[in-house]
Order: sequence, then structure tokens, then C-alpha cells
Amino acid sequence: MTDLWQPRSRCDVGCLPTPGTTPRVLPPVLLWRVAALIAVVLAGAAMLPPLPRLMPNFARAVLWCLGVRLSIRGQLPTRQALIVANHVSWMDILVMLAATPARLVAKHEVRDWPLIGAPATAVGTIFIDRSRPRTLPVTVANAADALRAGDVVAVFPEGTTGCGRSAGRFRPALFQAALDAGAPVVPVSLRFHLTDGEGTTAAAFLGEETLLTSLRRVLAVRGLVVSVVAGAAVHSTAGMDRRTLARVVQS
Repeated sequence: MTDLWQPRSRCDVGCLPTPGTTPRVLPPVLLWRVAALIAVVLAGAAMLPPLPRLMPNFARAVLWCLGVRLSIRGQLPTRQALIVANHVSWMDILVMLAATPARLVAKHEVRDWPLIGAPATAVGTIFIDRSRPRTLPVTVANAADALRAGDVVAVFPEGTTGCGRSAGRFRPALFQAALDAGAPVVPVSLRFHLTDGEGTTAAAFLGEETLLTSLRRVLAVRGLVVSVVAGAAVHSTAGMDRRTLARVVQS
């Protein structure tokens, strides 16, 4: 049964590609990717204080080491907007950091994740503690304050990851921040596919799978692309509540 505060994915590991059906890189390329990734992460750790202003370059470098090509279409906001995106992978955080100067809203466990925990913290990510539902109003208020200050805030309102074939229901809580701050909401679609355009679930992070297992699969894929498509900004109208705004944006 899905909990509104701790939603469960509609997908599980059965949605992942059958072994042998996804094109793989040769072993020397895989070793090179691992070595490059370690080097970039160590370099990022060494320059952590100035990392926020270098974040797009760092995130793009990590994606490049993973063998993921970033494609962006549409106009992403650079100030005072709430970005809402579907959620497929732990890489979504890197994708958003690479594509836009956004402050993220993420579950507090992300703070301790390798590769993305320290960078996400450095850029002022607003963390949600799902084990403490009473803190949600504080999280919404923090997001609204960031929007009032002119920041871009990015959130994954499904609350959990899916395989990417379809989007789950957008939960409305964080949409209240946009209403409170009078900020537009920009819907963004994230799609992982191969260079030939064929969709793939290889990047999905599902079920009880560990981050390491998902990372190993991503590193081995040949020709993985993530497409970021920004839609038209949605502005709230008089009398619109967060549930209505969430439904409009999801559509």
C-alpha cells in the first residue's frame, strides 16, 4: 500500500533490462570510465569550498565519466522558478545540477550517498526527512524562501523513482512553495535512451537494488543518453490550490 509521505514505486527490478539485451562497452572502456570517475570525484572533493559555482561543470564531468550524454531541449529557468521533473534514477540529481543552477529538494538519505551527496549538500539542497512528517511544512517554507530570494528550486514530486516508461502521480506538497512565493512552475521531462533513440530502463534505480549495483550497470552501458525537455512555464491563477497546480503541471 502506498504511503502519501513515503510513496513506493509502481516499478520494481522486473522493469530493468534483461541481462544481455543492452549494448555494453568493452572491458578496457569500462576500466577507463571507472578510473576517470574516481579522478573526477577526488578532484571535486579537493575543491569542495568553491564547488557550488563550478557545479554544472562538475556534474557534466561525472555524467561524461559514466558514459552518459546530456541533451537539453527547451528553455530552462535561471532564476525564481520551481522546476518539477519525473524521477527515474539517482543520476537525475546530477542531470539537474548539470542542466540548471538549481537548489534541489531531496530525501535526507541523499546527503550520505557517494558521488552526489557532498555536491548536493554544497549547493544548498533542501533535504526532506520522510521519517518525520511534521517537518514537511518547514521544508515547504524553506523552498518558498529560496524562491522568494530568486533561486531556482528543483523537485521530483513523484516522491520516488520509476522505470521511466510513464510518470507517477505528482504529489502536491511542494507546489505550495511556488504558490506562496508567486513563482512559476516549469515542468521538465527526463528520458533515458540509447543513441539510436530506443528507450531503456538501464538507468532506473528501483526496488531494493543498491546504488553500487545500479552504478555498475550504468558504467557498462554503451551509448546512454539522457534527454532533458523543458515545457512552458505554468503560472498560478487566482484561487488555484496546490492540488490543482500539480494536476495542471503533470498534464
